[in-house]
Amino acid sequence: MDPRFLSELDNLRVKAGIPLVLNSSFRCPAQNTLAKGVPNSAHTVGKAVDIRARSSRTRHIILKAAYGMNFKRIGIAKGFIHVDTDDYLPQEVTWTY
Repeated sequence: MDPRFLSELDNLRVKAGIPLVLNSSFRCPAQNTLAKGVPNSAHTVGKAVDIRARSSRTRHIILKAAYGMNFKRIGIAKGFIHVDTDDYLPQEVTWTY
């Protein structure tokens, strides 16, 4: 995992004020394929995680904290929030799964 990304993730945990349970973090290419990740996934360079968010309240807390930080790429799914800091991918984007 990228050390700067880990520092940002820790800052997110503090700002959100809740424990962050990670569903997915670093993936080797084989794991990324099994997870049906895109070939240039930020997970494969250690700059992305998927944070479990099983309720709308938890999703809101994580999103509110993440938008005020250096996470310029955020994905929203029913059960998790993806955050990443990969500068080689499109910036200031939010998507749904």
